Amino acid sequence: MEGNYKSDAPDSQVIRPDIFDEIRRILRFESEAVASIPVTEAYERTIDLLYEQIHRKGGKLVVSGMGKAGQIADNIATTFSSTGTPAIFLHPSEAQHGSLGVIRRQDVLLVLSNSGKTREILELITLTHALFSNIPVVVITGNPDSELAQKCDIVIHTGKPDEVCPLGLTPTTSTTIMTVIGDVLVVMLMRKIGFRTEDYAKRHHAGYLGSKSREMSNHENRKNE
Repeated sequence: MEGNYKSDAPDSQVIRPDIFDEIRRILRFESEAVASIPVTEAYERTIDLLYEQIHRKGGKLVVSGMGKAGQIADNIATTFSSTGTPAIFLHPSEAQHGSLGVIRRQDVLLVLSNSGKTREILELITLTHALFSNIPVVVITGNPDSELAQKCDIVIHTGKPDEVCPLGLTPTTSTTIMTVIGDVLVVMLMRKIGFRTEDYAKRHHAGYLGSKSREMSNHENRKNE
């Protein structure tokens, strides 16, 4: 592919047709990986667990991952928080320097590791259980037979897709899949708790979404009067 993206036109306005083919190939590769995510009872078990521990017992969701998976974990945590389920991101290395204290007895730990071998995540689980031995742990991983998976109560398998990266190394497709799985969990729990536009507006005040959610909430309230 090297050289395909060069153009003699000002501002590279001319794009060769083979570039479009390559873009379509990448998009098709990613979409097929999403469509191939294994759908198992692990999703329902996770939703029931989150509902029980967080919405009935008053706990929170603690999400963790290292590297690129950590960035996805952070996104999952903030999305849960904005949709009615208290959640935080805990960096696994920072946890070893005092941040582990944020975990409480009623919490749920959700960890992300494509390989299932991430040392910092394995250590995080050990340290968490030393603090509270009964903390339930859910993992999103591409390796359901790993040591990490064996330490967890629920395993959500990504399907272990190949990376679309031409080297087969950079977390690309695997992080796409983790993001989608996080979205599935968020949406399923929103439906279970009956999360409404009015609830969203109370949590998201600024920007376009804040304005849009208040507008939608006010419209719904007028319809119900």
